[in-house]
Amino acid sequence: MSVSEKLAEAFAGEPAVPRSVRQMCDVLLMDLAGICVAARRADYVQAALRATGEAGACTLIGHSGNFNPATAALCNGTAAHGEDYDDTFEGGPIHAGAVIVPAVLAATEQHGLSGADFISGVAIGCEVMCRLCLVAPKRVHQAGFHPTAVFGALGGAAGVASAMRLPAAQWVNAIGIAGSMAGGIIEYLAEGAWTKRMHPGWAAQAGYRAARMAQAGFTGPRTVLEGEHGFFHAFANTRSGDFPAMLDGLGKRWLAADIAFKPYACGTMAHPFIDCARKLVAEGLQPAQIESIECETAEGIVHRLWEPLAGKQAPPNGYAAKFSVPYAIAVGFLRGDAGLAEYEDAVVHDPAVRALASRVRYVIDPDNPYPNRFTGHVKVTLRGGAVREARQDHFRGGVDEPLPAADLLAKYHANCAYGGWNRAQADAALAALRELPAARSPDLSSLQG
Repeated sequence: MSVSEKLAEAFAGEPAVPRSVRQMCDVLLMDLAGICVAARRADYVQAALRATGEAGACTLIGHSGNFNPATAALCNGTAAHGEDYDDTFEGGPIHAGAVIVPAVLAATEQHGLSGADFISGVAIGCEVMCRLCLVAPKRVHQAGFHPTAVFGALGGAAGVASAMRLPAAQWVNAIGIAGSMAGGIIEYLAEGAWTKRMHPGWAAQAGYRAARMAQAGFTGPRTVLEGEHGFFHAFANTRSGDFPAMLDGLGKRWLAADIAFKPYACGTMAHPFIDCARKLVAEGLQPAQIESIECETAEGIVHRLWEPLAGKQAPPNGYAAKFSVPYAIAVGFLRGDAGLAEYEDAVVHDPAVRALASRVRYVIDPDNPYPNRFTGHVKVTLRGGAVREARQDHFRGGVDEPLPAADLLAKYHANCAYGGWNRAQADAALAALRELPAARSPDLSSLQG
């Protein structure tokens, strides 16, 4: 059996989804809906909608009207990921929800699927994406690709194929077809361009198309993952991926249960550094007294979040700032948060924020556990020579310190308010989301507006 056939053996049909994964799916849906509302008026969402908006039967969260499945998948995925406030898997890192929920939601509305079908598709699509991360850790990023984008096309295909209950042969073909639809380079890092924002939406659209093509009889390679000219050869420059790790416990141990939710609206690996800065302020450190800051960091994140250092210390816009640890540390010290407001252009160009970010340097810790764990370290030298230091060995919001339910609900309401919804609109949408898993025919009209 090929690797994709083994995946189909575990997931095609009606596998039992553990309660922990179903609970994760419920939180995922609420979290992403709030983020989509927060981003609904953003220039990049409006541009994507102008370019692709075509009428149909599917919901675009936070927008009036109904759209075709390709538009809904693309624009919901773009909005869900555009603020970099969405879920993450620490073994990746990837953002599974921003791909899988839009893809499966579009399929659910377009084809009249049930809420149970939706939850099954989301759970399986997320699980496939998480497991793909184990084959060649760090190598996809090193090859210049965005793992969420390339793994997302396959995960989206798996999620939609599962929600539509395609037979195993068509499920395998969907994965095989999606392998030729995957793409997404990380050159957005150069100047804060918008392309990363669209990667999950494009992957969601591709996953939907791949599953529908497979359903119609189109074929894809069974060996799409491990083949000589296969997916990991193309996107990770390797023919020796760790497929045993990917397949270990398949269908019995669900990695998706440990999907994490973000407290800050920026690149995940910056989060522990923000927490360290806030901890030092809480202990009485005065940011005005800081002479210099040195951070121990993982070599694997340097090319995305630390270099070029001068550019990361003075990002050109709010989106570029989301991928800068120096900036994240500065707003952690000066503003005590790194939410949506901290990544508006006016804050990014604040002279005080830039001055503090310019004092941040890094050294590589060869023993850092990335990507299995995300850690933070901030060592501050004060004027006068005193040194203060903070460490954090985990990502807050992840498996070691999950966000409390009250915090997740507060994040949802704050995001809805940021996007211009009143409390009644947010509550009505949340009620519909909570009813979705048990609905025979989900009604998502309250998510429009």
